[in-house]
Amino acid sequence: MCPSGRIVSEEAGLGPDFRAAFDVLDADRDGKISREDLQNFYSGIYGSIGCGAEEDVIGSMITAADFNRNGFVEYDEFERVLRAKGRSDNEMMEEAFKVMDVDGDGIVGHEDLKRYMERAGFDASDEDIKAMIRLGGSDGKEGVTYHGLLKILAIDN
Repeated sequence: MCPSGRIVSEEAGLGPDFRAAFDVLDADRDGKISREDLQNFYSGIYGSIGCGAEEDVIGSMITAADFNRNGFVEYDEFERVLRAKGRSDNEMMEEAFKVMDVDGDGIVGHEDLKRYMERAGFDASDEDIKAMIRLGGSDGKEGVTYHGLLKILAIDN
């Protein structure tokens, strides 16, 4: 089961659900990703190391996905872009892991996972985070690897 309470199953004929990723980016929860949403997301990830996304890069991201040209990226547009990339589910999960692994050490630690859960809108206590890390195969203190994250999300690869 995913943190959202859904069971992820490819056997049921369901492809990957990108809603959780969309919800992380849609910071104001208005059902669309704006330039401000993306700026907030990137400043939250890179702000502490001074590598925020430039306005022209943010604009290019919006333009590339905004098929109806209303200045925003709605969920169907977001999903269309991710599916069109031709990436496998494994590649998308690896990219998600890299986003969560802020320091790039190959481990999603307690703070990494807590920050991600907060951005995704999940209310997770420190004890919840420790339990997830233990579920991922760690002692609850160090963090989890990519394969441990898949265990937490109950995605079998």
